[in-house]
Amino acid sequence: MDHVIKAILPPKRQGMKTVVVFDDGSTKKYLPQTVADQGLFVGMELTDGEFRTLEEADSQLSARQRAVRIISAAAVSRGDLRQRLTQKGEKPEDAENAVRWLEELKLLDDAETARQIVARGVSRGYGAERIKQMLYQKRIPRKYWDGALEAVPDMSEALAGFLRKRLGEEPDEKTIRSAAQAALRRGYSWSEVREALETIQKDPDV
Repeated sequence: MDHVIKAILPPKRQGMKTVVVFDDGSTKKYLPQTVADQGLFVGMELTDGEFRTLEEADSQLSARQRAVRIISAAAVSRGDLRQRLTQKGEKPEDAENAVRWLEELKLLDDAETARQIVARGVSRGYGAERIKQMLYQKRIPRKYWDGALEAVPDMSEALAGFLRKRLGEEPDEKTIRSAAQAALRRGYSWSEVREALETIQKDPDV
């Protein structure tokens, strides 16, 4: 069965899809680039095979364009990008195709993304455990963790500064306990928190 294009209605505004009307009264929405790439025109006859090719091309292009928008907004891992694409409605096979495409273009690198995530955690004053949690949440493969975490500097001053702000000038036990718990939530170990508290108590100005 042939599919004959009866009309092509351009997008009403930027970001919208082109509406293609077929002779049986059915309509399909395609990305403007798909219409151009496939050379669609009024009166064009598509076989069932050509129609499936058109559908697949538009589906793949949709995933690729969405993938580009995602990586342009934030650093993401291979796994994180694949999940985001499928959550947005892209087909799993199209999501994987988009991921491989970006890797081939050298625009998706889990090792580099891991380094960016670690740098972000350090800039926020997080401890190692919180940074590891960030790597996990972004679906960074564990084989990239150690190399990225090597860049974490000594965070003792950052921890001490955080605790001083929480403690104030004359903290009571409740304040100290609350400050310690807050530091633990930021990814510092209990031994790191205890050492920092002891240092502050000995010399508040250090």
